[in-house]
Amino acid sequence: MNPSNPLESIYFINIPSIQLTSCNSFEIDPTIPLPVQKKPGEEGKNFDPKAIEPEQILAGMLTILAYDSKNTNLDYYRSILKKIKPNLKKELCEAAILKTKNEDFDLAEEIFRALIGFDPEDVAIILNMALFLDQRADSYRNSGLFDDADAYDADAYSYYEQAMNAEPPLPDVYFNVGFYYMKQHKYREAKDAFETYLALTCETSDEDMGENGVYKKERAQEIINNINNQNMEDESFKAAYDLISSGQEEKGLEQIRDFLQSNPKVWNGWFMLGWGLRRLERFSDAKQAFLEALKYGGDTNADTYNELSLCYVQEKDFAEAQKCLMKALAMEPESTKIMSNLGYLALAMGNKQEARNYFTAVLEFDPKDRIAASELAKLEVGE
Repeated sequence: MNPSNPLESIYFINIPSIQLTSCNSFEIDPTIPLPVQKKPGEEGKNFDPKAIEPEQILAGMLTILAYDSKNTNLDYYRSILKKIKPNLKKELCEAAILKTKNEDFDLAEEIFRALIGFDPEDVAIILNMALFLDQRADSYRNSGLFDDADAYDADAYSYYEQAMNAEPPLPDVYFNVGFYYMKQHKYREAKDAFETYLALTCETSDEDMGENGVYKKERAQEIINNINNQNMEDESFKAAYDLISSGQEEKGLEQIRDFLQSNPKVWNGWFMLGWGLRRLERFSDAKQAFLEALKYGGDTNADTYNELSLCYVQEKDFAEAQKCLMKALAMEPESTKIMSNLGYLALAMGNKQEARNYFTAVLEFDPKDRIAASELAKLEVGE
């Protein structure tokens, strides 16, 4: 969408004055060059200043704020934007959120970067950037782009860290970073984050917190209780996840079995055992582990049914596999991972049209999903 280096689309001019709004002129400092965003297809640097549109200068200043943090004229550009666009921050926030919802990630990221450049002290903007990058990582992971997902997860954490270091502390930072840690299976850090959120909001009344705030307090406490009750801070549990996810399944299985000896009714432990066994293609043993997970509370988790379905597919028990995947899809109706697995199940059952429908549905939710695109291409070749 943009050049690899967005600053290449900018050129600078010195002019004595320019009409930056429809109603009045803004006096500028003629000694400070103004950035101008090139129009599509424009080349070269020799332009007639009279042909420059005000929007090109506004866009140029936003690009500088987004990508040139060492520019010596940042404060000057900010001052111009604040005077001619007093509602700019609100407008940019709304635009970034809309682009994120539409998964126009490149443009959303550009807007968030401009926002941070416009007001680098606003902790809420930094938090929104972290949440955006977190969501972008999830989208890439669902599309099978694991390296990209890991990179965006790392970027998200850098912004969460900035937000956590802000003074005074913003409670919502800790609520959201708690879920980030949960996704990373860092349950001790997640518990600390949720406890910090509760500590920061403990003196705020329910009336002042509002309905959403009360929900967050209850949800934070619920997660803390769950981590405590299931002993998810246990070192064996954490070690098992790290080992299995890094390809050291046998060592990970030793750790999770140690955990289950002391915590035989924790569904997450059985899930972890099944996950490791499934990765080793020990499908019968994995199936039994996932069934134990369902018995102890894993029936509220779509991943349990999704993983169990993979075991049933290997046993050619397609009916049970389909039941599991439909339960998982009912819990997460927009999960492209589950839709893809339904596509693979249809292929295994010899139903190519049904498989085509599922893979097409995946691409409707996520046009960048390489796995679904590849399977559809194979189906077309096979016609």
